Amino acid sequence: MTSTRSTQRRDARAAAAAPDAAGAFTHRQIVTILVGLMVAMFLAALDQTVVATAIRTIADDLQGYDLQAWATTAFLITSTIATPLYGKLSDIYGRRPFYLFAIAVFVLGSALCGIADSMYQLAAYRAVQGIGAGGLMSLALAIIGDIVPPRERSRYQGYFMAVFGTSSVLGPVIGGFFAGHGAILGLDGWRWIFWINVPLGVLAFVAVSRVLHLPHERRDHRIDWPGALALVTFLVPLLIVAEQGRVWGWASGRSVVCYAIGAVGFVLFLLAERAYRDEALLPLRLFRNRSFAVSGIGSVVMGAGMFGGLLLLPQYLQIVKGSSATVAGLQMIPLVAGIMTGAMSSGIAISRTGKYKVFPLVGIALMVTALLSMSFLVGADTSIWTLVPFMVLLGLGLGFNFQPVILAVQNAVSPREMGVATSSVTFFRQMGGTIGTAAFLSILFTRLPQDISARVEAAAADDPRVAEALQSGQLDAGADLSDTSFIQELPGFLAHPFKVGFSDSMDLVFLIAAFVVAVGFVVFLFLPQLELSNKSGIQARQQSATATDDVTDAAEQAVDAAGAAAPTSVAPPVGRPGDAPR
Repeated sequence: MTSTRSTQRRDARAAAAAPDAAGAFTHRQIVTILVGLMVAMFLAALDQTVVATAIRTIADDLQGYDLQAWATTAFLITSTIATPLYGKLSDIYGRRPFYLFAIAVFVLGSALCGIADSMYQLAAYRAVQGIGAGGLMSLALAIIGDIVPPRERSRYQGYFMAVFGTSSVLGPVIGGFFAGHGAILGLDGWRWIFWINVPLGVLAFVAVSRVLHLPHERRDHRIDWPGALALVTFLVPLLIVAEQGRVWGWASGRSVVCYAIGAVGFVLFLLAERAYRDEALLPLRLFRNRSFAVSGIGSVVMGAGMFGGLLLLPQYLQIVKGSSATVAGLQMIPLVAGIMTGAMSSGIAISRTGKYKVFPLVGIALMVTALLSMSFLVGADTSIWTLVPFMVLLGLGLGFNFQPVILAVQNAVSPREMGVATSSVTFFRQMGGTIGTAAFLSILFTRLPQDISARVEAAAADDPRVAEALQSGQLDAGADLSDTSFIQELPGFLAHPFKVGFSDSMDLVFLIAAFVVAVGFVVFLFLPQLELSNKSGIQARQQSATATDDVTDAAEQAVDAAGAAAPTSVAPPVGRPGDAPR
């Protein structure tokens, strides 16, 4: 009896969450689904910023300071590779099971990270976490594409940007809090960074399982396993060298081997996708769609410039301004406010006007203005308040870019390929971000020694105290910059040349990032402005299926009519022996 009642309640919830006969969802249903999706997305977005803040403390505790990059690399590799897989498989088998799977794997990985006893274990468990994280963002955007028409979609997607922005602020605060406590309830403080994901993940799993009931017609397809294997062969070496190249040397033997393996993997991936055609992990014919091609290329460029710029701001605040990770997170609030304002305002404007192309272009112009301003007007002695309007501009530019690009792709492709198209754009943005982060960090640390040396020599010529510190060995212009905490321990007159040198190097990187982002402006000039559909992905698929059925019925009726109009055969009827003629 209890089992019957439970089944009845579950069926009632599914019926309440399902669309009407035309495939349309009410505003209340959409918001209910959004809440479940945002909890899951908050998990993934928060985790990256929290771990980035606390990784040094974690590495010291696990006695693996020199291995800390692998914990980040492992997560990056699996999440990047998993992203297109989730998109393709969810197109075939439905979004709900894969989104629940992604949440479950992410929670499992988090729990394992919380019990890691070495950096090698932590890296392995972070890889498990990344498998789940790869589906949380891309599938959420695909689900919104399923339930909301393109004309209204950007307004709802703005909520996701609010989640992203909030996690950017809360991440360093939470990470600093937990990492700063030696023990909480008998466990190392940093372990709670991962354990806190478990109850949040369970909440997200329950919420999504209760409210997400999307109609889906399964389509039997071959799974492109050769393409998936080739993608792994292509990406893993490149992601590794992107993270480790600065340490190894970009032209070292290990780096060259990674380049070669990646090139072979790329060729194999293209061959596999060509062989599998429409069943491919990333169908190559999608690149014949101008909206998809422009958005893909633009996402790589924007990802590189965007993440490069975002990476440097916290470093400027912590190294040059001496802020703690927690305080730096709070000082980034103007940037986050700009992102949220840009995302929400562009979403409202797009839903009213149906025009989306202008927003990436305006957003890029704002980002370039902000990066150039930070390059030329921000220095070691600049007030934090001077930085605020530039952070707001950068945030507005980012907010104008995120959702309109996804919207353009979702509106231009077949509703049956919503998942693979959405995940592909997310994948391209991740790849651009990885490349940009590696390139900008390499430029920064290549330039730092000479900028710092120049500033120390200039300070020694002007200030006898600095000259005396150099001669006595108290100050070393060639100090190891892999750990910059020593700068905050120096007296102000000795620390100042180092901070000015850092600021000079960062100014160069901001300038390069501005030029990279400006390339995106040229790319998005070619983005076509298409009319936004008033039908959601589910409605479009149902309409397409109905049209197909109508065509089939018409063809059958035509055949029947042709048969009725055909002349009667003159051949004698075949009957059983003894049958009388009628």
